[in-house]
Amino acid sequence: MKATDDIVYKGMTQGEIETQYMLRNTRPDYETTDIPRWMEMSERFRSQSINALNLNYGPLPRNTLDFFTPKDNSLGFILYIHGGYWQRGDKSVYSFIAKPFVNRGYSVAVMNYQMCPDVKLTEIAPQARNAIKWLWNNSSDLNISRDNFNVLGHSAGGHLTSEMLFTDWSQEDQALPKNLLHAAVAVSGIYDFEPILYCSENDGLGMDLLEAKAASIIHRKPSIDIPHILSYGLNEPPDMHRQSLDYAKAFADKFSSLEVIEVNNADHFETVDAITDENGELFNKTLRLFES
Repeated sequence: MKATDDIVYKGMTQGEIETQYMLRNTRPDYETTDIPRWMEMSERFRSQSINALNLNYGPLPRNTLDFFTPKDNSLGFILYIHGGYWQRGDKSVYSFIAKPFVNRGYSVAVMNYQMCPDVKLTEIAPQARNAIKWLWNNSSDLNISRDNFNVLGHSAGGHLTSEMLFTDWSQEDQALPKNLLHAAVAVSGIYDFEPILYCSENDGLGMDLLEAKAASIIHRKPSIDIPHILSYGLNEPPDMHRQSLDYAKAFADKFSSLEVIEVNNADHFETVDAITDENGELFNKTLRLFES
């Protein structure tokens, strides 16, 4: 995509949007620092945990999830959805997210999904819905608490988490309750996709304007009302802040409980660590939300 000085979206040029949304360029070393560290923590946790790996929840090759369970009866359940701009990432990197929640009595599943360009971006949210339906239908075998069924996601996973609030579960399957979910936490998500049309990350996503609008929950009405948290890092680019703030403003009167948490001294990748920082506000408020 050739950069121009023309204003293309909300007062920004294509070059400015590239700076805001090409998140890997905000800290290029994260792939050689954070990801290896997360992989090491995840491998260690898998070796020490009670788990069932690579469970199939759907027909596509990457429709698999890893399930972690506490030693005693589960207090609740959390589905974690990883990020990677809908085109990168793997559940094996993020097993460590489950550890502090499992230690507190929660069962946790970490899911994979078929990514772009193998599928269209708008074909990814239905996979997350399939994972939730599969987990719900197999809750007895997995000892999942249907009364406390939560979703948590970061970045692309933050968007996919929010998509679950725009899902009428009884329409997905008549055997499911409409308010299947108990609570949700979306971290560093994107909810307005039009600026991504002007970012080079769209080379892999392949969106046009029609799909960008279809993917943007900011233009929709929520299907369920459950308590949830939006969070972002204060060191993320300003338009990433806007994504969460516009969401909160658009739906302030649509949800009975919606809290925005700003994570101090955290960029887009450091908010992953904030999810499991047991001394941090985000982790502790997430835990209280799921316990409520």
